[in-house]
Amino acid sequence: MTGESPAGAETGNADDNTKTNTNSQYDFKRMKTSEYVLKAQQLGKQLSSPEGLLTILEGVDLEIRRGESVAIVGVSGAGKSTLLGLLAGLDVPSEGKIWLRDEEITAMDEDGRAALRANHVGFVFQSFHLISSLTALENVMLPLELSGAADASGTALRALQNVGLEARRGHYPKQLSGGEKQRVAIARAFVVEPAVLFADEPTGNLDKRTGETIIDLLFRMNSESHTTLVLVTHDTSLASRCDRILHMDAGRIEREELPGSLP
Repeated sequence: MTGESPAGAETGNADDNTKTNTNSQYDFKRMKTSEYVLKAQQLGKQLSSPEGLLTILEGVDLEIRRGESVAIVGVSGAGKSTLLGLLAGLDVPSEGKIWLRDEEITAMDEDGRAALRANHVGFVFQSFHLISSLTALENVMLPLELSGAADASGTALRALQNVGLEARRGHYPKQLSGGEKQRVAIARAFVVEPAVLFADEPTGNLDKRTGETIIDLLFRMNSESHTTLVLVTHDTSLASRCDRILHMDAGRIEREELPGSLP
């Protein structure tokens, strides 16, 4: 986690860009409705390589409702993590637009995106991303302190209690198991009450039993907080717990399905 200073966002006027895309399955006239917390229009991402321009994402459209849980699945290299990073404002697309809470993040500078992330976004990563020099409690306190929240210590302690780690609050990451580290990361992600929680392979570094415990915890907290959950995973049992599953291949969303139909 980086300590980026929240600054004023340079927000574009979404009304100037709300038009129907006849090549898309979505109607972007609805950009200003409160039903959707996250929207993307014709996203593309290209990178330069020795062989020429490499297309990572192409023509991605999506709409995600408030409180919805969505899994993004696909083979390695399909563009899942790249898409997640763009939706979260961690990276910028080569083309296309993204709206988070009706604000066009693709019209913001890095300070603006950082401020939006600090106030409205939570993250859970495969590799936990805890700060080794901070205790479990201090790791959970960090986003609260960066945002200037009152009673960061008390709020963080309650978050640790909610994931069953109050007794480990004074332990450093090296003193915690993999499952405990991920529980601290989940507490840190939810402590700011984000509008959207992004999770990138949250069970990828865990054994099956611990992974199932983390999945149960993630969905319990998501339900209690009414947060929108967007996750990338290879875990079919995790994907099947979501409201929708988006299948990616070669940088595109190829199909969408409801849970219960994965093999």
